[in-house]
Amino acid sequence: MDLRQLETRGWIRAPQDAGIAAWVAAAQGPAQDVLADPDMRAKWLQCQGTWFVGVDALPTEPNGSIAGTALKGDVIDALSPLPPLHRAQLSVTYPGYPKPRAGESDANFAYRLKRDAAHVDGITAEGPDKRRFITEPHAFILGLPLNDASPEASPLVVWEGSQTIMREALTEALAQHDPKHWPNVDVTEAYQAARRVVFEQCDRVTVPARPGEAVLVHRLALHGIAPWKEGASAQGSARMIAYFRPILAAGIAAWLR
Repeated sequence: MDLRQLETRGWIRAPQDAGIAAWVAAAQGPAQDVLADPDMRAKWLQCQGTWFVGVDALPTEPNGSIAGTALKGDVIDALSPLPPLHRAQLSVTYPGYPKPRAGESDANFAYRLKRDAAHVDGITAEGPDKRRFITEPHAFILGLPLNDASPEASPLVVWEGSQTIMREALTEALAQHDPKHWPNVDVTEAYQAARRVVFEQCDRVTVPARPGEAVLVHRLALHGIAPWKEGASAQGSARMIAYFRPILAAGIAAWLR
């Protein structure tokens, strides 16, 4: 599998793969168990019941396996050797997504609704003023759909080529600081300015996918979740995707390369 499109387009949808399909089949039962767990629902069901965030919610092993089934396939071969993997996120959206999240301001909800809550993973909002810091430099973003859903059922959204704009802006913002201090550098203004450029210059594309396929998103690409359109449908009434975002051990400098 050729990963060069990650650097040019910012995302890849890998075709159906028997290894990925087997992993998905093994993950479906545990996923339903997670969604039925009252404690998990209390912790992760957000946006007035329209989004189950599910960070580290699936019981996967550090090698990515689940219920004794290995994580394998062409896309996994292309990413190998894999770093130790966190427990997979279980991201589930329901009809009506998005509704306002608890504590979300009107402006932030408008951004979620109109801009798909577009973000770069690993740049987190900290403190009461929501200042932005690079706290979780990821090696890659790998999405594995767990059920069939129509293309309008809150698909992943990616701004094509946004990774180049983000890389340049963040590199410039960090250049005047010692690399050992980079995790503590406030990149809010640079990040927000780069987002505005992305919205002006990059195409917004939706990336629906089916079980057995895999979606790779460049770790610096701006991406989000589209609203659930009227008339959209999904097997079991919700769109479910498992995500792996392992931390890049080499840190921010490698993340920017």
